[in-house]
Amino acid sequence: MSVADSSAPPADRRREQRAWIWYDWANSVFPTSVITVFFSLYLGSIAQVAAQGDTARNGAAPCLDGGQENSLVNCDISLFGLEFPAGSLWGYLLSVATVIQVLVLPVMGAIADRTQNKRAMMGALAFTGSAATMALATVTGTNWQLGVGLFIIANICYGASVVVYYAFLPEIAAPEERDAVSSRGWAFGYLGGGLALALHLALYLGHDAIGLTQSESVRLAFVLSGIWWAAFTLVPLRGLRAHQAPHGGERGFGVVTAGFKELGQTLRFAKGFPLTLAFLGTYLIYTDGIATVANVSAQYGSAELKLEQSVLITTILIVQFVAFFGGLLHGWGAKRWGTKRTIMISLGVWIVVVGAAYFVQAGQQGQFFALAAGIGIVLGGTNALSRSLFSQMIPPGREAQYFSLYEVGERSTSWLGPLVFAGVGQATGSFRLAIVSLVVFFVVGLVLMVFVPVRRAIKASGNPVPETV
Repeated sequence: MSVADSSAPPADRRREQRAWIWYDWANSVFPTSVITVFFSLYLGSIAQVAAQGDTARNGAAPCLDGGQENSLVNCDISLFGLEFPAGSLWGYLLSVATVIQVLVLPVMGAIADRTQNKRAMMGALAFTGSAATMALATVTGTNWQLGVGLFIIANICYGASVVVYYAFLPEIAAPEERDAVSSRGWAFGYLGGGLALALHLALYLGHDAIGLTQSESVRLAFVLSGIWWAAFTLVPLRGLRAHQAPHGGERGFGVVTAGFKELGQTLRFAKGFPLTLAFLGTYLIYTDGIATVANVSAQYGSAELKLEQSVLITTILIVQFVAFFGGLLHGWGAKRWGTKRTIMISLGVWIVVVGAAYFVQAGQQGQFFALAAGIGIVLGGTNALSRSLFSQMIPPGREAQYFSLYEVGERSTSWLGPLVFAGVGQATGSFRLAIVSLVVFFVVGLVLMVFVPVRRAIKASGNPVPETV
């Protein structure tokens, strides 16, 4: 079966689709347990200890306790001669890690497209990322710099493996199947992430019962996250297969050179499809807001709302399981109302939910849980439908290349949200205004989405226009 060819027996397509979905399940442990919950809080505590130690050694006034409002301003750490608050480390790290991805992912995506050895590449990236994740367990004391380095490696591998993973979608699902397949992938990804987080939560809350310190339970969660990622990756690696012949016969370093050439051809060719690029530009704006809200929510609850870590982890767990049903709900909505309209409704919900975050009172667990449920409804479905809608706008035969461009574009712009959040937090000493400032990403995305001519974009790309889109 070639790219965008639905002539294979339906049973074969369904079998490969089921295998494909398992990588959403496998990799979701990294953005959930590692990025959103444990490492964001754990690295912050390591950096805070380092900041207090540096302040004491320099003979300055004591660094304020993490529970005081101005701790964001007074607890500084330094890297390469730059000083910044320990509380802003996580936001700046997300931005730097993303910028590094922008330099790496274009080449990785082009190499995957050139060699068509996507299955092996996805496996190598997943296993390397899982190893770096397990190595986060070695970050202790004040060595937050080691944590920064390992996280960047794991984050690169995660992003690059997703580039290759997305490129399979047009190969295994016909146009009318993609909303459902993509939505199920996102939904089961959140279910898998939720189950993994439930295990980690049990370890974290019950660490005394099994003879572990709190810090040891977090480091064990990193090890288990890496094992989860690697073990469940074996399922798609077994079920997926090659669908295209290699675009070239290069070997060794020549593959990298050819990858750059392939990328250049893709960029030049893309200029002939301005409507597809219009949708891509719109997506890049609102997905930046989505990713930022997901990545900084735990820090917002801890630093601004003064909630306990156990409450924050439980909240993220709630989000994961609600997001499972939210993903399936988006698939149903796309079938009933069309993909574009469902995405617009979802963005409207995002505006309401993020705006409401400003009014959540400190220490109010019930309000935070309600906010989490609202986020869960739209968290996965918005991106799932965007992924499938974009696949409809890709010129036949160039699916892998365009999904590389899709992911590269996402990484190249997703530094802005964390930077805005961290910058506003540093400027005000509070993350309340920082979180509400993220509403602008959803407002702009919704307005632009209104003017994207989806049907014309699909027709212009040479694909049949589905009855409901």
